[in-house]
Order: sequence, then C-alpha cells, then structure tokens
Amino acid sequence: MTVIIESPSTTGIRDPRQILNDVQPHLEHLTVNVLDGGMSLWDREVALLLRDHTMVRDMAERVLGNAVMYVIASIEHPEVHLGVGKIVDIGVHQLILDTPVWFAICAAHNGGKYKHHAPFIERRRDGLCLRTEEFIRSIGFTPDEELWATDGAESSPCDSKVPDSH
Repeated sequence: MTVIIESPSTTGIRDPRQILNDVQPHLEHLTVNVLDGGMSLWDREVALLLRDHTMVRDMAERVLGNAVMYVIASIEHPEVHLGVGKIVDIGVHQLILDTPVWFAICAAHNGGKYKHHAPFIERRRDGLCLRTEEFIRSIGFTPDEELWATDGAESSPCDSKVPDSH
C-alpha cells in the first residue's frame, strides 16, 4: 500500500470580518437584541465601538479586525502566550461585552467552551504585543502594524496560563 501525504493547500489571507460574520448561526442568546437592526455582526460591533469610543469608522474597523485576529489566535493556540496593547484591547473588550456574540464566538471556535477574560492589574512591558503581532501574521492574518507598534513594549496583563483564559 502506498500512502501519499499532501501538503495543506494555501488558504490565503484570513478575513476577520468574515470570521466574525460566520459566527451568526451560533447565536443562541438575545438574538432579537443582536439581530433586530438587520446588521451583520461586523457592522454591529463597529457601531457599538463608534457609540462608546471616540474614533472614526475606519479606526473602529481596524481595531475590531485586529481584536478578532487576536481572539481567534488565542482560542486556536492556547499554548502560545499572546497579548494585545491598549488600542486593540478596546476591540477585544467590545467582543467580550457583547455577550451573545462572545458566546457565539466561543461556540464556533472554542468547542462551545467559554473563553474567560481575567486580566492582572499591571500591564506587561516585555514586548509581548509585538511578538503577538508576529504570531498572528504567521497563522494567516494581516495585522495592522501601526496598531500593534503603538503599544509594542506594553501589552495587556492577561494570563494565558490560566485554563480557558486569554
């Protein structure tokens, strides 16, 4: 018997907008609240960022896109210590605060297991943010270099060593 091992095909660049919109079928909670505006999940989260933070739409989309990249990387690779800077963390918190969407992300990408967020008080200052950007790029995303470089040496105080946390 001959076994042929094929190398995985290149899937191209991963699109955070599509990833977020693709979790919609996993929405189980408060669907009327989440879907009543007729918006995609992407447009909903951007609208919430614009409502709660002083930024233009382009910046809200950049922040949200990089937050989705980080969240997916932390879910797919729990063995890798990752962290975000203050700017991208705004988008991460937006996703977590919209709990029906957060639960749907966990259902779609974390096997239904809830991904906790329990940060330490002190921020890290060891360059983790820049290393995270490099890692995110290595798994097929195109991170926004400017957003990651802004906080390059200072990153979130999250602890990936805690099970189911980021």
